[in-house]
Amino acid sequence: MRAESDVIPAWDWAALAGEDLPEIVAIEEAAHPYPWSEAIFEDCLRAGYRLDGAFVRGQLVGYSVVMAVLDEWHLLNLCVDPAFQRRGVGRFLLERLLDSAHAARARCLILEVRAGNRAAIGLYESAGFADIGLRKAYYPAPNGREDARVMRCELA
Repeated sequence: MRAESDVIPAWDWAALAGEDLPEIVAIEEAAHPYPWSEAIFEDCLRAGYRLDGAFVRGQLVGYSVVMAVLDEWHLLNLCVDPAFQRRGVGRFLLERLLDSAHAARARCLILEVRAGNRAAIGLYESAGFADIGLRKAYYPAPNGREDARVMRCELA
């Protein structure tokens, strides 16, 4: 049985902008041992990448960063505040992203995920993503580098 504090009200979803960077960076730093810098997020905004956020009662609790190239979308980052992980926020963001990609007539969505990130891999597989490759030593890790699984979800 879930505790009352585990119950999350309905999420809101909205595009993110420069004024959201402090919250984005705070979540990124809390969630990752090797976080993206604020400059990377600024570059993503400047390049016109999609940054979308999930909100609970006006508080940003997760975000996604996507680069759209013609009919292929590349999910570069999907991150949820650790205080809200394992509560459906990541699935909510991924479903909104897939809906948006489909509406934009994208053919597929591609991503990389740490080979050891079982929770994320399970989420992606449940949404229809399948392995298409492996990038050796892609991510920094405490003992060197970690491989990335490359996954794709066909939308058409």
